[in-house]
Amino acid sequence: MAADFYSTLGVDRGADEKTIKSAYRRMAKKFHPDANPGNDTTEQFQAVNRAYEVLSDPELKKRYDRFGESGVGTSAASDASGGSPFGGGGYSQQVDISDIFDTFFGGGGGGGFGGPGGRPGGRGRTRGPITGDDLRFDLEIDFKTAVFGGEEKVRIRHLETCNTCGGDGVKPGSSVTTCSTCNGMGVTMQVTRTPLGNFQTQQTCPDCRGTGQKVGEYCGTCSGQGTVSKTKQIKVTIPPGVEDGNKLRVRGEGDAGPNGGPAGDLYIFLKVKKDDKFRREGPEVYSDANVSYVDAILGASIKVPVVDGDVTIKIPPGTQPGQVMRLKGNGAPRLGNPSQRGDHYVTINIDIPTSISKEEEELVTKLRDLKEKKGSGKGFFGKDR
Repeated sequence: MAADFYSTLGVDRGADEKTIKSAYRRMAKKFHPDANPGNDTTEQFQAVNRAYEVLSDPELKKRYDRFGESGVGTSAASDASGGSPFGGGGYSQQVDISDIFDTFFGGGGGGGFGGPGGRPGGRGRTRGPITGDDLRFDLEIDFKTAVFGGEEKVRIRHLETCNTCGGDGVKPGSSVTTCSTCNGMGVTMQVTRTPLGNFQTQQTCPDCRGTGQKVGEYCGTCSGQGTVSKTKQIKVTIPPGVEDGNKLRVRGEGDAGPNGGPAGDLYIFLKVKKDDKFRREGPEVYSDANVSYVDAILGASIKVPVVDGDVTIKIPPGTQPGQVMRLKGNGAPRLGNPSQRGDHYVTINIDIPTSISKEEEELVTKLRDLKEKKGSGKGFFGKDR
């Protein structure tokens, strides 16, 4: 049973050229063999190409609508001269391979044929502006800037659109004509006759270097590239709460695109310097505090540093080594919501002297004797151990 080309592309019979092309891109992407590893979709992919080959040609579409597939033969070129070893009477399918590249690579197909002006060619047309490349910059910031944010100046080197030619690489006033060698296609065709039939190959046009155009004179400022390299200093706003490894995007500060295309983006990768006092995990901040063994036994009030100053905390009597105290709301701001802050956790370290005076030794000895009198099962504060 003959295939229905409209059903193959998933469109109605009254679909216009734009709808048919959009459907073809979608179905070609779905059934392209490279997009289906381990699953043979070659037959479906060929069927999609065959349907688009017919429906994208107004004359063939008219014959198909009237006579069905018999009206266009086994190949869309069945009415052309020359034999084909693969059936039908003509040349291979005239499906623009750049449509496949557009689908998979975002319009980059044919870019390998770009001339000095960066204008890729193919099928008698010049591609329009293309977005430039993104750039990366590694920025080291201090601990406090990561916590509370700030501004940093960075100096970058990127490509900007040439002001002289506007990005097309052609000297102002210079002539641009269609290449006579390839008739604007950007490629030249060569047909080789073999016992199996005619085989057609193509190569980049040597005269226009694939652009499909002959330029009288290229721009001298950018040497026909359409872009120039420049150094620029920009200000980067660091939001509160960033961490090591976060990245920031600065729109439009990447490389300018070919043919006057918009610039890509600049990505700032952050590295946070280590701090001598604080450690951090997300919005939570950690630090250590040292107290004497006397203060640990009797209790005391001490000042400890936090990220935005000092706070006074109470050391309760009987504090143990390694005990952690939580300071609610004294941590770092949360990224994206700086009004909310994490907590600060202080680990208490007990300073035990390695040498003491004679008077201190007498006092500690009395304390030990007092403890022994109260019983070995009790601690200093009368609690069971």
